[in-house]
Amino acid sequence: MSIYAFSGKTIAIDFETATEARASACSVGLAFIEEGRVVRVEERLIRPPENRYSPFNIAVHGIRPEHTAHAPDFAEVISEFAGDFEGARMIAHNASFDFSVLRASLDYCGLEYPEVSYLCSVKLAQRHWPELGSHRLNVLAAHLGLTFLHHNAAEDARICAQACLAMAAEAGVDDLFDLAMKLGLNVGRLNRRGYEPCSFARKPRRAGALQA
Repeated sequence: MSIYAFSGKTIAIDFETATEARASACSVGLAFIEEGRVVRVEERLIRPPENRYSPFNIAVHGIRPEHTAHAPDFAEVISEFAGDFEGARMIAHNASFDFSVLRASLDYCGLEYPEVSYLCSVKLAQRHWPELGSHRLNVLAAHLGLTFLHHNAAEDARICAQACLAMAAEAGVDDLFDLAMKLGLNVGRLNRRGYEPCSFARKPRRAGALQA
């Protein structure tokens, strides 16, 4: 079943989950990037299957069953943003987690995967800011002098987007996917046939080596 139409935006995405199950999304945050800045941020609560939560997950993000008892399910939420997703370029902090939530939730609902390409901002930061002891989102925010409410999906998506834009600006590139190429990252892809993860391709050569 397909619900998608073409879009040209770059979107940072973040999920919070209700349990250890990947198909238990209870919140999604989206930060839309256009012309080098965040122009729109959205958040939606999602009613997870059976509206079931684990105490551990509640302690992380503070979302409880009563908050999502009357929220739309994943299929309803994804249909609202289907036009944005199809053909989009996306980023996520620890993309392996967020895109596993997206895939598992689409599988659970019997929906086709959209055609998207994506980057992992953790991997970008590991290559761009190797001197940082950690590349967690709160560490990147502190490094950039940004404040946010951690584990709020909209706030996490916004900081992910702003961190990537800051890296691109420091690297002197206009496009996040040019930044990935410069840092030696393979772009991840999601499509009707499956997915390819965002991965390290090669170590970027230093300026001195290029001049030798």
